Amino acid sequence: MILSFFSSRGWESWEVEHRPLIPEGMPVLVDGDLRFEDGPAALRPTAVVNRWLRELPASGAPAPSSWENYARVLKEWMEFLAVHGVGLFDLRERLKAGLSRYAEHRAAGPLKARFAATTWGQHMSILSLFYRWAINDGYATAEPFTYRSARALFAGTGREVKVNLAVRRTPKPHVTIKYLEPDFTELFRKGLRGLAPDGSQDTGFHGREMTRNAAIGDLALATGLRLQEFTYLLPWEIPAPPPAPTAVPIPFPVPAAITKGRKLRTTWISFEVLAAVHDYLELDRAATAEGTRWRPPRRWGEPLMVSEPDARGGLINGVRRPWASLTPAERRRLVAPDGGSCLLAVKNGGGPFTAWATVFERTSDRIRARFEPRFPHVWPHRLRHTFSMRTLEYLVTGHYRQAASIVTETDADAALVFYLSKADPLLVLRDLLGHSTVLVTEKYLRRLDTTRIYREAYEAAGAAAGLTEDTEAEHEAAAEFADVVVAGGA
Repeated sequence: MILSFFSSRGWESWEVEHRPLIPEGMPVLVDGDLRFEDGPAALRPTAVVNRWLRELPASGAPAPSSWENYARVLKEWMEFLAVHGVGLFDLRERLKAGLSRYAEHRAAGPLKARFAATTWGQHMSILSLFYRWAINDGYATAEPFTYRSARALFAGTGREVKVNLAVRRTPKPHVTIKYLEPDFTELFRKGLRGLAPDGSQDTGFHGREMTRNAAIGDLALATGLRLQEFTYLLPWEIPAPPPAPTAVPIPFPVPAAITKGRKLRTTWISFEVLAAVHDYLELDRAATAEGTRWRPPRRWGEPLMVSEPDARGGLINGVRRPWASLTPAERRRLVAPDGGSCLLAVKNGGGPFTAWATVFERTSDRIRARFEPRFPHVWPHRLRHTFSMRTLEYLVTGHYRQAASIVTETDADAALVFYLSKADPLLVLRDLLGHSTVLVTEKYLRRLDTTRIYREAYEAAGAAAGLTEDTEAEHEAAAEFADVVVAGGA
């Protein structure tokens, strides 16, 4: 089975009246004999899967990366069933037998075929969505899954849900820490700069582009941007710093074309990190990219030559276009007026640098091997989680409200100052992260286990109000446990 991706380039020569409705980059599955049907009105399963994929943008999955993931899940499932003589829309008994064999294959089969519990759960979720769609639209009469009913309590409201029994049990979300504690955050920031934990130069490390890595790593930590978002930013989209340092965070617009779900939002950034990013742009990046002859490889498409750029857009191959309209794939093909890529981060030779997962993983590996064996693996989304926890801590403890109250003469955004002073912490974090509702933010935070933040804020507020002293609280808690011990002994 072949997995291809749709492109409408040259559609005028296809002898069709109108431009195809299929989205650019949509995955397309094709059987080995290159056929989609076996006779009149007899669609093959691959053609049915392609119909489902084409409906994804309007059914809750607008991101092209999600389309590819969904297509690969269906492709692997269909190929496995075919090896065992089972059809995608076979009888329920045969589908259940195929699923049982597939579960064993992914759990204890060849090493390269094995899935972690979370990956298996994602695959089962995608297959379940597909089969429910296929049954509702009349393509299938059965699915391989068995469900049990459960009652879920969320935001104080209970509702009935169906639980797929094919999903393996996994640890509770809070068991695995998904963010960096403050001390580990500082270790990571120093590691990106090639420094040892005490701030001195790590003489055993001889890396390159450390200013670039530090600037982008700090940017991700200070804004909560996703990997795609900070990777495909352009220099002209970085907001200008205020004329004087400010304790109030600075608004940071995130272009809709590179966000998840293409939803425009505004997050924020600290003055210090924003200034460091501009230092990188004006010094290291300028020295790396200026005058280079880099051009995008032919497989990416034709170069998009930029001239007369400003904060809103530029001339692209002679046509004025706003930056906000450019997709990640188009941004990767942009060539700056002075040469080199237009992406925020560039590599030696002026080309775009996008391998941030590798940079962060190698940095964490080095810290773990040389300085701190407990240091976790760091992937780009862990920095977003770290931003969320740090921001929530500041919001709950009133850090930003205090900062807003003392900002009187700096060039701070008046609307933002008011927002920080009045808005609920969860509403603020919802807007910064780009969640659709505060319920999503609550569920997200529950997975990060934010109990500590609220407990410490509560204790600090009590101590500040003179309701209790820290030592008194410790003695009272100790007495409670002492009573338990005595009662148990009795």
